[in-house]
Amino acid sequence: MVLWPGGAPAHERTGVGFDRQTQQATVTKVVSVSCASVNASGGTPTGDTSTAEGSSAQQQASGDCKRATIRVDTGDDKGRTFTEIVQPDQSRQLEQGEKVVVAYEPSAPKDLQYSVTDVNRRIPMAVLAIIFAVAVVVVGRLRGVMALVALAISFMVLNFFVLPAILQGSNPLVVAVVGSSAIMLIALYLCHGLSARTSVAVLGTLISLLLIGVLGSVFIDWAALTGNTDDNTGLIHGLYPSIDMSGLLLAGIIIGSLGVLDDVTVTQTSAVWELHEANPAMGWRGLYRAGIRIGRDHIASVVNTLVLAYAGAALPLLLLFSIAQSSVGSVANSELVAEEIVRTLVGSIGLVASVPVTTALAALVVSADRPGAGKAHVAAPEAAPAAAVGATAAGGSAQARGGRGRRRKR
Repeated sequence: MVLWPGGAPAHERTGVGFDRQTQQATVTKVVSVSCASVNASGGTPTGDTSTAEGSSAQQQASGDCKRATIRVDTGDDKGRTFTEIVQPDQSRQLEQGEKVVVAYEPSAPKDLQYSVTDVNRRIPMAVLAIIFAVAVVVVGRLRGVMALVALAISFMVLNFFVLPAILQGSNPLVVAVVGSSAIMLIALYLCHGLSARTSVAVLGTLISLLLIGVLGSVFIDWAALTGNTDDNTGLIHGLYPSIDMSGLLLAGIIIGSLGVLDDVTVTQTSAVWELHEANPAMGWRGLYRAGIRIGRDHIASVVNTLVLAYAGAALPLLLLFSIAQSSVGSVANSELVAEEIVRTLVGSIGLVASVPVTTALAALVVSADRPGAGKAHVAAPEAAPAAAVGATAAGGSAQARGGRGRRRKR
């Protein structure tokens, strides 16, 4: 509640990157034209065409381009059309009838106010989301429905609390820990119910998150990581200079590790509980040893998954270093790759630590449920009537023997 923001601070659009005004549009017509007739530089290039720049210039001078007519479908200029030339070497080629996203720059000359920036992917993305939701509900049933509800709430916490609070200048680390804790509490209790088992998973996840926060803070500061390494972070720093970019990097590490942490802690807690159900007489030490054996397999798979996920996200960057034939030391020392290394290793340490911590907590809690206690409570009511019968008997030995006989018959 203390950190709750009043909404993202308003600012004027810069027209740079994601900070541009956009509208929906449709490609109504595409015709082929000679590149030489539409390019401003008329002469054929004489440079080295074996390079990427020379080859591109050659194609633009002698190849066939496309002139696309685009109709704006939303906004104040709905129905307005403009043309755009598509070069033959562009990765995105426009087709007639295609839905696109166009950027609008009101300060530019009228003929240059609109330009195509991306393809409209709303329909395929919506279809994929529906398929995902149906699969989760069909397989998970009620728990699948609860998982989808928890997912929606997680996005709401990110959108209405974490992001606006960071933009308003709150400490990104504190916001990330508080926001992640809220997401964790809502998701775990909503999906797995209010129980001691879920509470143990919550406590194990919280301890691991705090460990990740401490380690991340230490090593981001020690490695002098600024968090300002690409166009997006540069734009954020330009728009909001007060935001601590290294703190934003740490917040990303914490939030990114939360989903895998939930998986590990819930699985370990469930494993210990099932071991107790299979052998109620097993003490907490036996439960811990058995749970750790299960956790070792989990650690091996989860850490490998986390490393590969980060490597896959940074694959284009790794390809560039491979093309440049940079040494492993040079690659690891660059800030772009060092960020991913710190992110991966800090998150992995938190995941590894969550296994013994959660297993120990689960073993201590579940072993407190002694099976003998329940049996004693069950036997007591049966013994009480027998004692009452013996007390009311007027010394009749036959009745006493009869009572004992009935107990033996049972």
